[in-house]
Amino acid sequence: MTTLVFATNNDNKAREIEQILGGNYQIKTLKDIGCHEDIEETEDTLEGNALLKARHVREHYGYDCFSEDTGLEIEALGGAPGVHTARYAGADRDPEANIALALSNLDGQTNRNARFRTVIALILNGKEVLLEGVCPGSIALEKSGNNGWGYDPVFIPEGYEKTFAELGPEVKNKISHRARAIEKLRAFLQVPTDESVG
Repeated sequence: MTTLVFATNNDNKAREIEQILGGNYQIKTLKDIGCHEDIEETEDTLEGNALLKARHVREHYGYDCFSEDTGLEIEALGGAPGVHTARYAGADRDPEANIALALSNLDGQTNRNARFRTVIALILNGKEVLLEGVCPGSIALEKSGNNGWGYDPVFIPEGYEKTFAELGPEVKNKISHRARAIEKLRAFLQVPTDESVG
């Protein structure tokens, strides 16, 4: 089994991806490899931040690695919050404050179009690859639903009338930006889907 480092400290994310990759890869987190420093996301694009984290692990710890950065891009706000999604309302990463600021900035706007975008940067055998997953949708007028995290209570994915927080993880994990990016990662790594096994 090949070891691949996921540049995150979120164990749940790591286990989820290990399951998606079907046991072909052992996924290790930053904690698992003894990386305890905070890798500053100083780039002004999702691609830049994802590459920055993956390169840090490769250069300092020697592992093949992938990392991801995700942003919510709201059309009427010129693509904001974008790369600042987690810190939109300030450095303390308060999701309630982030949502409140986004809704306030959209006050009176008829254009509610938005999209979530996840970029995965993979460094494998010395090569760098960028993979992208996009989930188009719109921003609700107010919060709705108790599932999920971040902007899930106000993001309505295209083709649905409910927010991610109302739809819950079963639906979200099939159609989300992150799911689509991970699907591309699986295809790139040539990991078979469940349907094609046997």
